[in-house]
Amino acid sequence: MKRLTVPKILEKHSRGEKIAMLTAYDSTFARLVDEAGVDMILVGDSLGMVVQGHDTTIPVELEDVIYHTSCVARGSRSALVVADLPFMSYQCSRSQALLASGLALKEGMAGAVKLEGGLEMAETTSLIVAAGIPVMAHIGLKPQSYHTMGGYRIQGKSRDEANRLLSEARAFEEAGAFALVLEGVAMETAADITRAVSIPTIGISSGPHCSGQVLVVYDMLGMNPGFKPSFLKTYADGHKLITSAVEKYVDEVRRGIFPSEAHGFHRK
Repeated sequence: MKRLTVPKILEKHSRGEKIAMLTAYDSTFARLVDEAGVDMILVGDSLGMVVQGHDTTIPVELEDVIYHTSCVARGSRSALVVADLPFMSYQCSRSQALLASGLALKEGMAGAVKLEGGLEMAETTSLIVAAGIPVMAHIGLKPQSYHTMGGYRIQGKSRDEANRLLSEARAFEEAGAFALVLEGVAMETAADITRAVSIPTIGISSGPHCSGQVLVVYDMLGMNPGFKPSFLKTYADGHKLITSAVEKYVDEVRRGIFPSEAHGFHRK
């Protein structure tokens, strides 16, 4: 099966098909979610929290994203791979943003990049798109602006905030972004934005009215039982499944059950 491209994603959207996106950070998980049929794989800067163990996404470096994106690209076959540009890899200048985006495709083998921002990032997006690099924009709750926002707070609850987000969405659409991530947006505002733009909106904690959805793969698999935000639906008890399997392995090793002769090799 050929890998999905941006035009194919837009064709799905034009037919009214919902778009399914998940994160992945390594070849094995990329292969699994790809085989399960996701349309897009996001190599999110969320890797800073779920892979590297940081409290926020801010410490993630461009080199980290490029490395993990290349792993995902090698492990997947059909999904569009999107590299998430990390904090301070694109905000300093448009030339820096263009270079970071180019490296994500050239070395990371991504099919598109994602960047966070508002109206100030519209011209940067236009420049990147003009260079032949597809851009997915990210508005609403922006994790890279954690300190400015004062934490993770739902956006678009007031009329003024809703109007600002709508202006940002339209600006990114005009700049050539092929899709919009709406994170932590009040669902009525997310619905208004989805109706107002022609490009797909990909929601996370923004309700059911977006064109598609994205979740962190470890979250939807229930790897961290202590993380239970209201927007999250877990589709497996990954924590119990894995810890139970490891406990059984540890027990069998200690009791001398594993390995047995069936797991070894004989001399000729």
